[in-house]
Amino acid sequence: MQIIDVIQGTQEWKQARCGRVTSSRVSDVLATLKNGGEAASRKNYRAQLIAEILTGQPAEDQYISQAMAYGTEIEPFARAAYELNQDAVVDSIGFAIHPTINRFGASCDGLVGDNGLVEIKVPNTATHIDYILAGTVPADYQSQMLAEMACTGRQWCDFVSFGPRLPRHLQLFVRRFLRDETRIAEIEAKVQKFLAEVDDVIFRLDATVPIEENPRSDSL
Repeated sequence: MQIIDVIQGTQEWKQARCGRVTSSRVSDVLATLKNGGEAASRKNYRAQLIAEILTGQPAEDQYISQAMAYGTEIEPFARAAYELNQDAVVDSIGFAIHPTINRFGASCDGLVGDNGLVEIKVPNTATHIDYILAGTVPADYQSQMLAEMACTGRQWCDFVSFGPRLPRHLQLFVRRFLRDETRIAEIEAKVQKFLAEVDDVIFRLDATVPIEENPRSDSL
């Protein structure tokens, strides 16, 4: 596992992710319309990576809602609750690069032991209750978790939902999600196809730009 040792959220971390497909955006890479066409989120993400590669600068920060800010603030408490409940230690990680796809990486919420990961969410109370009642790893996060396992080589990822507004015995929901080689291979193939599309657009953009005349040619 190749890890870029940076602190998540810092400018260095943003630069490490620049021009790379990240696990948190894999859902955009996989997004399609009901008729099989390309979803707008996929097209927009491709344009974002193109701009990052051409400029060398990470995209501007997206809007952070109050709920997102709250989740970031509460996440350390969720991590501590998980560690106590599972009798485990969660180690921080910067940015993990996929072993064979250099422009594919993941910023996991933490490493657990030698084989595990943790993915922590602090949703609103209604969503947390839905997770408990469903009793399974939400489909919306499975691709992200598989991408994290692909990039780190880990064998499982615990989905953690934390609902601090509920009584203590209902605050923590944990479900383990095991590595699935077939689904990981499908994700990797689609990421590689997506990156090839990014390269193709950059090539075509370069081909449309006329070569500027040497401004000094008249004086030579």
